[in-house]
Amino acid sequence: MAEHVPTVLVVDDSAFMRKLISEMIELDGTFKVIAAAADGLEALEMVRSLSPDIVTLDIEMPRLDGLQALEQIMTEMPRPVIMLSAAGSELGQEMTLRALERGAVDFVRKPSGPVSIDLVTVRAELFAALNAARAMNLAGVRTPTRPVVGVNVSSTPAPPSKMATRVVGIAASTGGPRALGEIVPHLPARVGAAILIVQHMPRDFTRSLAHRLDLLSPMVVREAEDGEPVLEDRVYVAPGGYHLTLKGAPGEGKLSLDTSPAIWGVRPAADPLFASIADTFGAAAIGIVLTGMGRDGAEGLRQIRHAGGRGVIQDRETSIIYGMPQAALALAGADHISAASQMAQLILTLCAA
Repeated sequence: MAEHVPTVLVVDDSAFMRKLISEMIELDGTFKVIAAAADGLEALEMVRSLSPDIVTLDIEMPRLDGLQALEQIMTEMPRPVIMLSAAGSELGQEMTLRALERGAVDFVRKPSGPVSIDLVTVRAELFAALNAARAMNLAGVRTPTRPVVGVNVSSTPAPPSKMATRVVGIAASTGGPRALGEIVPHLPARVGAAILIVQHMPRDFTRSLAHRLDLLSPMVVREAEDGEPVLEDRVYVAPGGYHLTLKGAPGEGKLSLDTSPAIWGVRPAADPLFASIADTFGAAAIGIVLTGMGRDGAEGLRQIRHAGGRGVIQDRETSIIYGMPQAALALAGADHISAASQMAQLILTLCAA
């Protein structure tokens, strides 16, 4: 019996972009484009009638935009959805993050033209996203995220600056923004540790991610800057394109950014961060590996646990992609396996121990 070729519905308001994306998807026969839609309303009709395995969904469209279409797809007929975002659009970045929180498996920045120098890169990113879609755990999306209680950050005084003597490192990739939205906004302003996050994302999106989490969270969330002190009760997001590491002992740590070669095909990668946390904070370190493709974070978590720190892994049921947690569990083991919705409380418990 012939192996099933996953079918894809391409949705974009540009006829040229529909053609270009379709050609890239069908390049080697791994995936088959079953149809193309010009807006969200057409997309919903085609999802209902054709039942594609995967949908690629433009964000900014007339009549019904990608975010609205995504919400209806995930409510009525859940399936892997990959968002396509125009590069350089702040609105597109914000909507992309909201889409990832609402269950989109991944996103790809659209090529800027037919002879664009980034076409090869976009094609590689698109195939990585399509392969992630094939491995997606839809049950993890069907689990509703907890509502985030609005926080008036402007009227919430930031805790006094104090050098961190405990640190929590978090690794996340595909499905990460949704999981982080389950964790960071549910932490109180005072945790007793600095939290350092590596989310596999391009630079513009990590900045938007940090800003969005900051708006939703009692804790202060910022994109990390080279040389800044590691303060307690702060969340630092590694900027896209830079590895983030930690230098100095507990109580005097500083952040370091560098552009050394990508690890596991990504920069930032979690392994360098986790290794530096293990070296500098030892038993005062906690490593957390969330949903994602690949094995980034596994070796770093092993080093954290070997140094006396604690290791936490997201469970299979709530992971959009179980690759990174599974690899970390196999190599490093874990002190705790947890649903994303329970991790905020677990972090508080571990930091108080």
